[in-house]
Amino acid sequence: MMPTSPAVPEGISLDALLIELRRLSWGAADILLAYGRGEQPPYGYPPALSVADGGEGPVSAADLAVNGWLLDGLERAFPNAPWTLLSEETAKQQLTPGEPLPAEWLWILDPLDGTKDFLQGTGEYAVHLALVHRQRPVLGVVLLPELEELWFGLGSQAWRENRAGQKSPARLSVRRDPAELVLVASRNHRDQRLEQLVAALQVGKTRSIGSVGGKVATILRGETDLYLSLSGGSAPKDWDMAAPEAVLLAAGGAFSHADGSPLTYNTGDVRQAGCLIASHGPVHGELCRRAAICMATIDPGFVL
Repeated sequence: MMPTSPAVPEGISLDALLIELRRLSWGAADILLAYGRGEQPPYGYPPALSVADGGEGPVSAADLAVNGWLLDGLERAFPNAPWTLLSEETAKQQLTPGEPLPAEWLWILDPLDGTKDFLQGTGEYAVHLALVHRQRPVLGVVLLPELEELWFGLGSQAWRENRAGQKSPARLSVRRDPAELVLVASRNHRDQRLEQLVAALQVGKTRSIGSVGGKVATILRGETDLYLSLSGGSAPKDWDMAAPEAVLLAAGGAFSHADGSPLTYNTGDVRQAGCLIASHGPVHGELCRRAAICMATIDPGFVL
């Protein structure tokens, strides 16, 4: 379940915020779809899809265009809001290692989760927007442009919308036997330890797709049941995890470290390292127990 923190700061209309998030999300979809098809993007962004090395991986004109679209949109719509805006593309300028931002309310944005998939043309990329209150996400938005899906997570409600505004709730699977669970894993970030962990958990089928948002969406649709992230120094970042976690928790799922501890955000270290498990919920404790035992053998001393 989502935490009991207020969903938005005092003085902010939740209805107005959701309306603006819909507008910004579908605008971001239009930008990304145009770049992906080699068409002129809307809103005056440059047509050439240039790609540069951003240090953590490729950064394209599409990342930067959506980043500007989201940040400008939130600033203009809510100029006096008591929150801070942080995105993957602005993090190097905003953050000092070891020092959290002085923000009770913080938007954590990923304008393009799955840049490699976007550039490879797989269609398995997403846009993430998460509102974090005191280090925990209270509102999440995950946009899947190629599927025309917009996921919201708020309180104890998670739903998806299409462009016409038609809504349908999250539908987590009813599978309970660990041997029948379907795992969704990363295509681009796998190593021998993760393969060993997957084998040790003795789950059923495995799917591989890009983007954390896309992976969690398969759990929300009931197509899969769990997602694993296993990493140390090179780990997913706050902007990879915050929005998908918010939506999954609102749907009644679970997302934690293998030792059961919650993910926290804006801690001074944006890395979400360790053994992280996202699941549809009913057997989450058992999955964590198995993973912890397994990791003690695979990599003794690994910090879960």
